[in-house]
Amino acid sequence: MLDNGEAVTRRTEARSGEGSAFVLSRGVVMLFAVACGAAVANVYFSQPLLVTMGHDLAMSPALVGSVVTLTHVGYGLGLFFLVPLGDVADRRRLIVAQLLLLVVALAVVAAAHTAAILLAGMAAIGLLAVVTQTLVAFAASLAPPAGRGRVVGLVTSGVVIGILLARTASGLMADLAGWRSAYLASASLTALLALVMYRVLPRHSDAPPTTLRYGQLLRSTITLFARERLLRLRALFGLLIFAAFSTLWSSVALPLSEAPYFLSHSAIGALGLIGVAGALAATVAGRLNDRGLSRRTTGIALALLAASWLPLAFTRSSLWALVVGVILLDLAVQAVHVTNQTLIYALHPDAGSRLIGGYMVFYSIGSATGAIAATSLYTVAGWGAVCALGAAFSCLGLVLWAFTRHSTPDPYSSGCRPRRAASRLCWRPQP
Repeated sequence: MLDNGEAVTRRTEARSGEGSAFVLSRGVVMLFAVACGAAVANVYFSQPLLVTMGHDLAMSPALVGSVVTLTHVGYGLGLFFLVPLGDVADRRRLIVAQLLLLVVALAVVAAAHTAAILLAGMAAIGLLAVVTQTLVAFAASLAPPAGRGRVVGLVTSGVVIGILLARTASGLMADLAGWRSAYLASASLTALLALVMYRVLPRHSDAPPTTLRYGQLLRSTITLFARERLLRLRALFGLLIFAAFSTLWSSVALPLSEAPYFLSHSAIGALGLIGVAGALAATVAGRLNDRGLSRRTTGIALALLAASWLPLAFTRSSLWALVVGVILLDLAVQAVHVTNQTLIYALHPDAGSRLIGGYMVFYSIGSATGAIAATSLYTVAGWGAVCALGAAFSCLGLVLWAFTRHSTPDPYSSGCRPRRAASRLCWRPQP
């Protein structure tokens, strides 16, 4: 029987032949990666700037906290209401339009002189930053089936770098020229990317557009989730790994700012540079998926994720232990994330935006759950309890994989080894 990666790839090849007529060069893939990283970074820029924003606009602590909340609420709404449009609209026009609207939202935030305008602008930034997922789906649709995992991995590496460097970049720019400079710089870069995307991306997709009205489009997203077991399983993996990811990154600043370290905000933000190693996992995982090794990749990555919490538990006594734990955690999370996106996109390439948008809703739920639980737990039980929480999320993912792995056997272990990626059509009936 086929591995999930093999099964969905076979289905994709039957539908799409040899792939898009547009030649997806490495340079264009890197453009997708840069655009994804730049767009998603806007969601995280505010985190090291909250105190400064609050002082500048005379905001109460509760109101300052709502800056991050509204940004993520906007992002969650965009995943459901905007990303599915990629299946019915010209993706090139949709991407350029969203990038230009994002420029406006960034300019509003940069010029905000009241809390109300700032909060409205932050919600709009979150809503429009979901262009990242439209870019991922578009890149996947342009890639040949045999190389889709590699392309998704490369593009996702841009997302990883954008998320992890956003806090460092905004903190440095704020120190140099004030917090507004971070949003002005991002607006300028986004405008430039919109122009380049308009000139470089293909005007039309080879696949005929889905003839659904907007309401039908949204309902079909729910229908796909109810119908596709693989989508539900991978969405649950996504929820658990990003709950673990958020458990670390939403709370790690707390022990580092206390004894014995007393690290500055800039030093803590620089920790994101270590996490960029996760970008390597994204590209490697994509290549492994192209070879039909999705099940093994998922299992090994989840085991690493669970193991990462052991060195992380020694953060208070060793920064080296923290570094090792961060690298292991980010490598594991990105490997599973790329595998998830590669597999679910190939289920229905004509519904790629809806599939990825629906999957990313669970990413948002996991991220929010991890952040709220970790910060609350730290105040009452300390860093050890936070690590236990992260390990629990990770182990739940590993247990889920252990109980479901036999329903998705690896073709390599069954003696069906393809000679090349493009010929992955070997199939055996289930006994």
